[in-house]
Amino acid sequence: MTSSAFARARPGGGTRDHRVDALRGVALLMMFVDHIPQNVLNRFTLRNVGFADAAEIFVLLAGYASWLAYGRNFDRVGLRAGVGRVLRRCARLYVFQAVMVVVTTATIRQWRHFWPVPVDFLEPELAHGLSSFWRVMFLDALPSNLNILPLYIVLLLAFPLIYLLIRRGLVLTLALSGGLWVLINLDPTINFPNWLDPDGWYFDPLAWQFLFTLGACAAVLAGRHGGSLPRVRWLRLLCCAYLAVSALEAFPWSLWGLPDLRPFAVAAPDKSVLAPLRLLDVMSIFYLVQSSVVARRGAEGRLGQVMALFGRHSLEVFSVGTVIDLYARLVFTTFGDGWGLQIAVNVIGFAILWGLATVLDRRRVRQKEAAARAKQAAADRLRANPQRGDSPLPATSAVLENMH
Repeated sequence: MTSSAFARARPGGGTRDHRVDALRGVALLMMFVDHIPQNVLNRFTLRNVGFADAAEIFVLLAGYASWLAYGRNFDRVGLRAGVGRVLRRCARLYVFQAVMVVVTTATIRQWRHFWPVPVDFLEPELAHGLSSFWRVMFLDALPSNLNILPLYIVLLLAFPLIYLLIRRGLVLTLALSGGLWVLINLDPTINFPNWLDPDGWYFDPLAWQFLFTLGACAAVLAGRHGGSLPRVRWLRLLCCAYLAVSALEAFPWSLWGLPDLRPFAVAAPDKSVLAPLRLLDVMSIFYLVQSSVVARRGAEGRLGQVMALFGRHSLEVFSVGTVIDLYARLVFTTFGDGWGLQIAVNVIGFAILWGLATVLDRRRVRQKEAAARAKQAAADRLRANPQRGDSPLPATSAVLENMH
Protein backbone atom coordinates (compact mmCIF):
# COMPACT_ATOMS: atom_id res chain seq x y z
CA MET A 1 0.00 0.00 0.00
CA THR A 2 1.39 3.41 -0.91
CA SER A 3 1.80 6.34 1.44
CA SER A 4 -0.97 8.20 -0.36
CA ALA A 5 -3.28 5.26 0.15
CA PHE A 6 -2.52 5.29 3.86
CA ALA A 7 -3.14 9.01 4.00
CA ARG A 8 -6.56 8.42 2.53
CA ALA A 9 -7.29 5.72 5.12
CA ARG A 10 -8.75 8.02 7.72
CA PRO A 11 -12.22 7.53 9.19
CA GLY A 12 -14.88 9.95 8.20
CA GLY A 13 -12.63 12.05 6.02
CA GLY A 14 -11.43 14.01 9.05
CA THR A 15 -14.73 13.96 10.97
CA ARG A 16 -14.36 12.31 14.36
CA ASP A 17 -16.19 9.00 14.69
CA HIS A 18 -17.57 8.89 18.22
CA ARG A 19 -18.47 5.20 18.05
CA VAL A 20 -14.99 4.11 19.08
CA ASP A 21 -14.88 6.56 22.01
CA ALA A 22 -18.40 5.63 23.11
CA LEU A 23 -17.77 1.88 22.90
CA ARG A 24 -14.52 2.29 24.81
CA GLY A 25 -16.36 4.33 27.44
CA VAL A 26 -18.91 1.55 27.87
CA ALA A 27 -16.08 -0.99 28.19
CA LEU A 28 -14.31 1.11 30.83
CA LEU A 29 -17.43 1.42 32.96
CA MET A 30 -18.08 -2.31 32.67
CA MET A 31 -14.51 -3.06 33.73
CA PHE A 32 -14.98 -0.75 36.69
CA VAL A 33 -18.08 -2.70 37.74
CA ASP A 34 -16.71 -6.17 36.97
CA HIS A 35 -13.64 -5.65 39.13
CA ILE A 36 -15.83 -5.40 42.25
CA PRO A 37 -17.12 -8.97 42.77
CA GLN A 38 -19.68 -7.89 45.40
CA ASN A 39 -21.18 -5.20 43.14
CA VAL A 40 -24.71 -6.14 42.10
CA LEU A 41 -24.27 -4.18 38.88
CA ASN A 42 -21.84 -6.74 37.53
CA ARG A 43 -24.85 -8.98 36.89
CA PHE A 44 -25.68 -6.68 33.98
CA THR A 45 -22.33 -6.38 32.24
CA LEU A 46 -21.20 -7.89 28.96
CA ARG A 47 -19.71 -11.04 30.47
CA ASN A 48 -23.23 -12.16 31.47
CA VAL A 49 -24.50 -12.15 27.90
CA GLY A 50 -21.51 -13.34 25.90
CA PHE A 51 -18.24 -15.25 25.91
CA ALA A 52 -16.17 -12.06 25.78
CA ASP A 53 -16.12 -9.22 28.28
CA ALA A 54 -14.99 -5.61 28.43
CA ALA A 55 -11.28 -6.50 28.40
CA GLU A 56 -11.51 -7.81 24.83
CA ILE A 57 -13.24 -4.63 23.69
CA PHE A 58 -10.61 -2.53 25.43
CA VAL A 59 -7.70 -4.27 23.67
CA LEU A 60 -9.40 -4.33 20.27
CA LEU A 61 -10.12 -0.60 20.46
CA ALA A 62 -6.55 0.00 21.65
CA GLY A 63 -5.33 -1.45 18.37
CA TYR A 64 -7.85 0.59 16.40
CA ALA A 65 -6.94 3.81 18.21
CA SER A 66 -3.21 3.10 17.92
CA TRP A 67 -3.46 3.10 14.14
CA LEU A 68 -5.33 6.41 14.20
CA ALA A 69 -2.88 7.98 16.66
CA TYR A 70 0.44 6.54 15.44
CA GLY A 71 0.08 4.61 12.19
CA ARG A 72 -0.96 7.58 10.06
CA ASN A 73 1.54 9.75 11.94
CA PHE A 74 4.48 7.60 10.80
CA ASP A 75 3.91 8.69 7.20
CA ARG A 76 3.97 12.36 8.17
CA VAL A 77 6.90 12.51 10.60
CA GLY A 78 8.87 9.41 9.68
CA LEU A 79 9.37 6.09 11.41
CA ARG A 80 12.01 7.31 13.87
CA ALA A 81 9.93 10.21 15.17
CA GLY A 82 6.83 8.01 15.19
CA VAL A 83 8.58 5.36 17.26
CA GLY A 84 9.68 8.07 19.68
CA ARG A 85 6.06 9.07 20.18
CA VAL A 86 5.09 5.44 20.81
CA LEU A 87 7.86 5.10 23.40
CA ARG A 88 6.70 8.25 25.18
CA ARG A 89 3.21 6.80 25.38
CA CYS A 90 4.57 3.53 26.76
CA ALA A 91 6.51 5.46 29.39
CA ARG A 92 3.29 7.22 30.39
CA LEU A 93 1.49 3.89 30.65
CA TYR A 94 4.28 2.55 32.85
CA VAL A 95 4.05 5.54 35.18
CA PHE A 96 0.32 4.94 35.65
CA GLN A 97 0.98 1.23 36.24
CA ALA A 98 3.65 2.01 38.83
CA VAL A 99 1.40 4.46 40.67
CA MET A 100 -1.42 1.89 40.82
CA VAL A 101 0.97 -0.76 42.16
CA VAL A 102 2.27 1.56 44.88
CA VAL A 103 -1.21 2.75 45.87
CA THR A 104 -2.60 -0.80 45.93
CA THR A 105 0.24 -2.25 47.97
CA ALA A 106 0.35 0.63 50.45
CA THR A 107 -3.44 0.68 50.90
CA ILE A 108 -3.74 -3.03 51.62
CA ARG A 109 -0.77 -3.07 53.99
CA GLN A 110 -2.25 -0.13 55.93
CA TRP A 111 -5.79 -1.52 55.90
CA ARG A 112 -4.52 -4.74 57.48
CA HIS A 113 -3.52 -2.76 60.56
CA PHE A 114 -7.20 -2.07 61.31
CA TRP A 115 -9.28 -4.78 59.62
CA PRO A 116 -8.55 -8.23 58.20
CA VAL A 117 -7.93 -8.41 54.47
CA PRO A 118 -8.46 -11.65 52.50
CA VAL A 119 -5.31 -13.02 50.91
CA ASP A 120 -6.74 -12.78 47.39
CA PHE A 121 -6.66 -8.97 47.54
CA LEU A 122 -2.92 -9.07 47.04
CA GLU A 123 -0.58 -11.97 46.50
CA PRO A 124 1.03 -13.09 49.80
CA GLU A 125 4.49 -12.35 48.43
CA LEU A 126 3.54 -8.65 48.33
CA ALA A 127 1.07 -8.50 51.21
CA HIS A 128 3.58 -9.67 53.82
CA GLY A 129 6.82 -8.18 52.59
CA LEU A 130 8.39 -5.78 50.10
CA SER A 131 11.52 -7.77 49.28
CA SER A 132 9.99 -8.77 45.93
CA PHE A 133 8.48 -5.40 45.12
CA TRP A 134 11.15 -4.72 42.50
CA ARG A 135 9.79 -7.63 40.46
CA VAL A 136 6.45 -5.88 40.17
CA MET A 137 8.07 -2.64 39.07
CA PHE A 138 10.01 -4.50 36.36
CA LEU A 139 6.83 -6.33 35.24
CA ASP A 140 8.37 -9.64 36.25
CA ALA A 141 5.51 -10.13 38.71
CA LEU A 142 1.97 -9.04 37.84
CA PRO A 143 -0.66 -8.88 40.62
CA SER A 144 -3.99 -10.30 39.49
CA ASN A 145 -5.86 -7.00 39.35
CA LEU A 146 -3.02 -4.97 37.80
CA ASN A 147 -2.28 -6.91 34.65
CA ILE A 148 -3.95 -5.16 31.75
CA LEU A 149 -1.72 -2.07 31.43
CA PRO A 150 1.43 -4.24 31.16
CA LEU A 151 -0.32 -6.06 28.30
CA TYR A 152 -1.08 -2.72 26.65
CA ILE A 153 2.56 -1.62 27.04
CA VAL A 154 3.84 -4.77 25.33
CA LEU A 155 1.32 -4.49 22.50
CA LEU A 156 2.09 -0.82 21.93
CA LEU A 157 5.84 -1.56 21.86
CA ALA A 158 5.06 -4.05 19.09
CA PHE A 159 3.04 -1.51 17.12
CA PRO A 160 5.93 -0.25 14.91
CA LEU A 161 6.42 -3.84 13.71
CA ILE A 162 2.68 -4.20 13.13
CA TYR A 163 2.76 -0.94 11.17
CA LEU A 164 5.56 -2.18 8.92
CA LEU A 165 3.68 -5.42 8.31
CA ILE A 166 0.50 -3.55 7.43
CA ARG A 167 2.50 -1.52 4.93
CA ARG A 168 3.32 -4.83 3.29
CA GLY A 169 -0.32 -5.88 3.25
CA LEU A 170 -3.27 -6.59 5.52
CA VAL A 171 -3.47 -10.25 4.50
CA LEU A 172 0.18 -10.87 5.35
CA THR A 173 -0.20 -9.06 8.67
CA LEU A 174 -3.26 -11.03 9.70
CA ALA A 175 -1.73 -14.32 8.55
CA LEU A 176 1.41 -13.87 10.66
CA SER A 177 -0.43 -12.47 13.69
CA GLY A 178 -3.17 -15.07 13.44
CA GLY A 179 -0.63 -17.86 13.06
CA LEU A 180 1.02 -16.86 16.33
CA TRP A 181 -2.39 -16.75 18.03
CA VAL A 182 -3.18 -20.26 16.78
CA LEU A 183 0.17 -21.51 18.07
CA ILE A 184 -0.52 -20.13 21.56
CA ASN A 185 -3.98 -21.69 21.62
CA LEU A 186 -2.44 -25.04 20.69
CA ASP A 187 0.27 -24.68 23.33
CA PRO A 188 -0.82 -22.33 26.14
CA THR A 189 2.43 -22.89 28.01
CA ILE A 190 4.13 -20.41 25.67
CA ASN A 191 3.79 -17.22 27.67
CA PHE A 192 5.67 -14.40 29.37
CA PRO A 193 6.99 -15.36 32.83
CA ASN A 194 5.16 -14.16 35.92
CA TRP A 195 6.90 -14.66 39.24
CA LEU A 196 3.53 -14.66 41.02
CA ASP A 197 1.94 -17.26 38.73
CA PRO A 198 3.67 -20.34 37.25
CA ASP A 199 1.27 -20.21 34.29
CA GLY A 200 2.65 -16.82 33.21
CA TRP A 201 0.81 -13.61 32.39
CA TYR A 202 -2.94 -13.83 32.78
CA PHE A 203 -3.33 -12.00 29.46
CA ASP A 204 -0.82 -13.82 27.27
CA PRO A 205 0.56 -11.06 25.00
CA LEU A 206 1.49 -13.58 22.31
CA ALA A 207 -2.20 -14.45 21.93
CA TRP A 208 -3.76 -11.06 22.62
CA GLN A 209 -1.56 -9.38 20.01
CA PHE A 210 -3.90 -10.84 17.39
CA LEU A 211 -6.85 -8.87 18.76
CA PHE A 212 -4.74 -5.71 18.89
CA THR A 213 -3.60 -6.30 15.30
CA LEU A 214 -7.17 -6.93 14.17
CA GLY A 215 -8.09 -3.53 15.62
CA ALA A 216 -5.29 -1.79 13.73
CA CYS A 217 -6.24 -3.53 10.47
CA ALA A 218 -9.89 -2.64 11.03
CA ALA A 219 -8.90 1.04 11.32
CA VAL A 220 -7.14 0.83 7.95
CA LEU A 221 -10.14 -0.90 6.36
CA ALA A 222 -12.61 1.57 7.87
CA GLY A 223 -10.50 4.45 6.59
CA ARG A 224 -11.04 3.21 3.03
CA HIS A 225 -14.82 3.22 3.51
CA GLY A 226 -15.52 6.61 5.06
CA GLY A 227 -14.84 5.55 8.64
CA SER A 228 -17.17 2.55 8.77
CA LEU A 229 -16.56 -1.11 8.10
CA PRO A 230 -18.26 -2.37 4.93
CA ARG A 231 -21.88 -3.25 5.60
CA VAL A 232 -22.45 -6.84 4.44
CA ARG A 233 -25.95 -8.07 5.15
CA TRP A 234 -25.18 -11.80 5.45
CA LEU A 235 -22.20 -11.09 7.70
CA ARG A 236 -24.28 -8.92 9.99
CA LEU A 237 -26.92 -11.66 10.25
CA LEU A 238 -24.21 -14.21 11.02
CA CYS A 239 -22.78 -11.98 13.76
CA CYS A 240 -26.23 -11.50 15.29
CA ALA A 241 -26.87 -15.24 15.26
CA TYR A 242 -23.53 -15.97 16.90
CA LEU A 243 -24.09 -13.36 19.60
CA ALA A 244 -27.54 -14.80 20.31
CA VAL A 245 -26.08 -18.27 20.88
CA SER A 246 -23.22 -16.75 22.90
CA ALA A 247 -25.72 -14.95 25.13
CA LEU A 248 -27.64 -18.16 25.81
CA GLU A 249 -24.42 -20.02 26.61
CA ALA A 250 -22.91 -17.36 28.88
CA PHE A 251 -26.00 -16.17 30.75
CA PRO A 252 -25.89 -17.13 34.47
CA TRP A 253 -29.24 -18.93 34.51
CA SER A 254 -28.80 -20.43 37.98
CA LEU A 255 -27.83 -17.06 39.49
CA TRP A 256 -31.21 -15.70 38.43
CA GLY A 257 -33.09 -18.84 39.49
CA LEU A 258 -34.06 -19.67 35.91
CA PRO A 259 -34.01 -22.99 34.03
CA ASP A 260 -30.81 -23.62 32.07
CA LEU A 261 -31.49 -22.82 28.40
CA ARG A 262 -27.97 -23.31 27.08
CA PRO A 263 -28.19 -25.13 23.73
CA PHE A 264 -24.71 -26.68 23.93
CA ALA A 265 -23.49 -26.10 27.51
CA VAL A 266 -19.91 -25.50 26.40
CA ALA A 267 -17.23 -24.80 28.97
CA ALA A 268 -16.19 -21.20 29.51
CA PRO A 269 -13.54 -20.40 26.88
CA ASP A 270 -10.03 -19.65 28.12
CA LYS A 271 -9.45 -15.93 28.52
CA SER A 272 -5.68 -16.09 28.95
CA VAL A 273 -5.06 -17.30 25.40
CA LEU A 274 -8.04 -15.46 23.89
CA ALA A 275 -9.89 -18.64 22.93
CA PRO A 276 -11.67 -18.64 19.54
CA LEU A 277 -15.17 -18.33 21.02
CA ARG A 278 -14.14 -15.15 22.86
CA LEU A 279 -12.45 -13.73 19.77
CA LEU A 280 -15.50 -14.35 17.59
CA ASP A 281 -17.71 -12.75 20.22
CA VAL A 282 -15.82 -9.45 20.45
CA MET A 283 -15.27 -9.25 16.69
CA SER A 284 -19.00 -9.72 16.10
CA ILE A 285 -19.83 -6.90 18.49
CA PHE A 286 -17.23 -4.63 16.94
CA TYR A 287 -18.32 -5.32 13.38
CA LEU A 288 -21.98 -4.67 14.16
CA VAL A 289 -21.11 -1.34 15.81
CA GLN A 290 -18.59 -0.12 13.26
CA SER A 291 -20.77 -1.02 10.28
CA SER A 292 -23.94 0.52 11.73
CA VAL A 293 -25.29 3.94 10.80
CA VAL A 294 -27.65 3.70 13.78
CA ALA A 295 -24.71 3.15 16.14
CA ARG A 296 -22.96 6.17 14.65
CA ARG A 297 -26.00 8.38 15.25
CA GLY A 298 -26.39 6.93 18.75
CA ALA A 299 -22.77 7.77 19.59
CA GLU A 300 -23.49 11.38 18.61
CA GLY A 301 -26.53 11.55 20.90
CA ARG A 302 -26.58 12.64 24.52
CA LEU A 303 -25.94 9.22 26.09
CA GLY A 304 -23.39 8.37 23.44
CA GLN A 305 -21.49 11.56 24.16
CA VAL A 306 -21.43 10.77 27.87
CA MET A 307 -19.88 7.38 27.09
CA ALA A 308 -17.47 9.01 24.62
CA LEU A 309 -16.41 11.41 27.37
CA PHE A 310 -15.09 8.46 29.36
CA GLY A 311 -13.59 6.82 26.28
CA ARG A 312 -11.56 9.87 25.25
CA HIS A 313 -9.63 9.66 28.52
CA SER A 314 -9.35 5.91 28.86
CA LEU A 315 -5.99 5.73 30.64
CA GLU A 316 -6.93 8.13 33.42
CA VAL A 317 -10.45 6.73 33.81
CA PHE A 318 -9.19 3.15 33.90
CA SER A 319 -6.44 3.90 36.42
CA VAL A 320 -8.60 5.89 38.82
CA GLY A 321 -11.36 3.33 38.41
CA THR A 322 -8.94 0.56 39.39
CA VAL A 323 -8.05 2.39 42.60
CA ILE A 324 -11.74 3.00 43.38
CA ASP A 325 -12.37 -0.71 42.76
CA LEU A 326 -9.79 -1.57 45.39
CA TYR A 327 -11.39 0.63 48.03
CA ALA A 328 -14.87 -0.61 47.09
CA ARG A 329 -13.78 -4.22 47.56
CA LEU A 330 -12.22 -3.38 50.91
CA VAL A 331 -15.33 -1.55 52.06
CA PHE A 332 -17.68 -4.35 50.98
CA THR A 333 -15.47 -7.02 52.56
CA THR A 334 -15.10 -5.13 55.83
CA PHE A 335 -18.53 -3.58 56.31
CA GLY A 336 -20.82 -5.76 54.20
CA ASP A 337 -22.45 -5.31 50.82
CA GLY A 338 -25.92 -4.13 51.80
CA TRP A 339 -28.02 -1.89 49.61
CA GLY A 340 -26.91 1.28 51.35
CA LEU A 341 -23.26 0.65 50.60
CA GLN A 342 -24.10 -0.64 47.12
CA ILE A 343 -25.75 2.67 46.26
CA ALA A 344 -23.05 4.76 47.93
CA VAL A 345 -20.12 2.96 46.31
CA ASN A 346 -21.60 3.06 42.81
CA VAL A 347 -22.84 6.64 42.98
CA ILE A 348 -19.57 7.93 44.41
CA GLY A 349 -17.48 5.84 42.04
CA PHE A 350 -19.31 6.90 38.88
CA ALA A 351 -19.38 10.52 40.05
CA ILE A 352 -15.60 10.56 40.55
CA LEU A 353 -14.99 9.05 37.12
CA TRP A 354 -17.41 11.45 35.45
CA GLY A 355 -15.86 14.44 37.21
CA LEU A 356 -12.37 13.31 36.20
CA ALA A 357 -13.36 12.82 32.57
CA THR A 358 -15.12 16.20 32.48
CA VAL A 359 -12.09 18.06 33.85
CA LEU A 360 -9.75 16.30 31.43
CA ASP A 361 -12.03 16.99 28.48
CA ARG A 362 -12.23 20.67 29.28
CA ARG A 363 -8.44 20.78 29.39
CA ARG A 364 -8.32 18.96 26.05
CA VAL A 365 -10.60 21.54 24.50
CA ARG A 366 -8.50 24.40 25.86
CA GLN A 367 -5.32 22.84 24.49
CA LYS A 368 -6.96 22.33 21.12
CA GLU A 369 -8.07 25.95 21.02
CA ALA A 370 -4.58 27.10 22.04
CA ALA A 371 -3.04 25.01 19.26
CA ALA A 372 -5.45 26.51 16.73
CA ARG A 373 -4.62 30.04 17.88
CA ALA A 374 -0.88 29.32 17.69
CA LYS A 375 -1.26 27.93 14.20
CA GLN A 376 -3.29 30.95 13.08
CA ALA A 377 -0.75 33.35 14.61
CA ALA A 378 2.09 31.61 12.79
CA ALA A 379 0.14 31.78 9.53
CA ASP A 380 -0.50 35.50 10.07
CA ARG A 381 3.21 36.10 10.65
CA LEU A 382 4.05 34.19 7.50
CA ARG A 383 1.66 36.31 5.43
CA ALA A 384 3.04 39.50 6.97
CA ASN A 385 6.67 38.52 6.28
CA PRO A 386 6.86 35.77 3.62
CA GLN A 387 10.68 35.91 3.51
CA ARG A 388 10.96 34.54 7.06
CA GLY A 389 9.42 31.22 6.04
CA ASP A 390 7.80 30.61 9.43
CA SER A 391 5.98 27.30 9.67
CA PRO A 392 2.97 26.82 11.91
CA LEU A 393 3.94 23.26 12.73
CA PRO A 394 6.69 23.94 15.30
CA ALA A 395 4.40 26.32 17.12
CA THR A 396 1.79 23.66 17.68
CA SER A 397 3.69 20.37 17.85
CA ALA A 398 4.28 20.56 21.61
CA VAL A 399 0.63 21.30 22.28
CA LEU A 400 -0.52 18.46 20.06
CA GLU A 401 1.89 16.07 21.76
CA ASN A 402 0.44 17.00 25.16
CA MET A 403 -3.09 16.46 23.86
CA HIS A 404 -2.43 12.80 23.13
